Amino acid sequence: VALPISDTRYANRRIARSAIESGLPGLRPRRSALASGVTFSKGSGLYAVPVTTVVTGGAGFLGSHLVELLEADGQDVHVVRKADCDLTDANDVARLFEEVRPDRVFHLAAEVGGIGANRDNPGRYWYANLMMGVNILEQARIHGTGKITMVGTICSYPKFAPIPFREETLWDGYPEETNAPYGVAKKALLVGAQSYREQYDLNAIMLLPVNLYGPRDNFDLHSSHVIPALIRKMIEAQERGEGSVTLWGDGSPTREFLYVEDCARGLFMAGRDYDGADPVNLGTGFEISIKDLAEMIGEATGFEGEIVWDTTKPNGQPRRQLDVTRARERFGFEAEVSFPDGLARTVEWFRANRA
Repeated sequence: VALPISDTRYANRRIARSAIESGLPGLRPRRSALASGVTFSKGSGLYAVPVTTVVTGGAGFLGSHLVELLEADGQDVHVVRKADCDLTDANDVARLFEEVRPDRVFHLAAEVGGIGANRDNPGRYWYANLMMGVNILEQARIHGTGKITMVGTICSYPKFAPIPFREETLWDGYPEETNAPYGVAKKALLVGAQSYREQYDLNAIMLLPVNLYGPRDNFDLHSSHVIPALIRKMIEAQERGEGSVTLWGDGSPTREFLYVEDCARGLFMAGRDYDGADPVNLGTGFEISIKDLAEMIGEATGFEGEIVWDTTKPNGQPRRQLDVTRARERFGFEAEVSFPDGLARTVEWFRANRA
C-alpha cells in the first residue's frame, strides 16, 4: 500500500459513481468477476475506477497468489505490508482505511508457524492475531467497508473433533494445545465478524483453510509447516550425503493439504459469491498420515535415506480432515490440483528459487 494518498482520488471515485448513477455517457458499468454488484471499468471514461481492494498479508505466501487473481480481474489492489502498516496498532489501521478507503478487504495477515514456533510464541500469536482482526473489523465498521473476507484456521477446531471436521463442531471442544493461542484468537474473530454483522450490518465472512503448501511457501526450518520443512530437510540431507533425517513425533497424525493456488481461487470465489455468517471450510477432503507424507516427499526429492522418528517431540493434533460440502454448495468451490502434482510443483519451485 502506498501511503499517504491524496484525497483527490477518492473525491473522483465518488464523482464517478454519481455520474454512472445519473447515466452520463462514456462510463460503462460492468459486473466484476470478483465483486458482488457493479464496478467500473478502467479507461471507459474520465472518472471510471475499479473496486478498491485491500489485501493484508498480500505479499505473503497465500496473499501473493490471491493478489494475482484480483489484479487480473481489474481490481485496484492495495497490498498491506508490515513496514507500511502495523495491523496490531489501531492508529495505523485507522490511517490505512482513511487513506485507501477500500470497498472490500481480504484479511490474510497472520503470525503463525509450525509446532516449534507455536510453542515458543503462544502469547505473541494470541495477541497479534486477535488485535489485527479486531482492528480490521472496527475500521471496516467505521468506514462502511462493503465486505470483509477473513481467513481463519482449522487450528480452531477441537483437538478431538470428529472426522471429517464439520463447521458445526467448531465450538465442541478446546483446540490442540500448541495451536490453541492462534486458534482461539481466530475463533474470537469469527464471533466478532458475526456480531458486527448482527449489530452493524457489516458483511464479514470467514473461511477456514486446511494446511496449505505450494510455491512461495516459507521453507525456514524453525517456523515453516510440515511440507516445506520436509522438502528442505530431505534435499539438504541428500546434498550433504547424510543417511537419515530425524522428524518430530511418531508419524501417526494425519493431515489434509490444499495447494495454495486452489486456496486463492477459493477466497476469490467466496469474495464474489458468499455473503453468509457461517464459517466455511476450504480443503480437499483428502487425508494422509505424516509417515506416508514423509515417504512421498522422499520419493519426490530423491532422498533415499532412513527416516527417524523422535518420539520425545509432540505430534500435534491427532487427525485433520475436512468436510468440504459447505464450500461446494454455497459458492461452488472444489480443489483442482492433485496432491502428487502439487507436491512435484512445490519441490520444483524450491529447487529453482532457494538462495
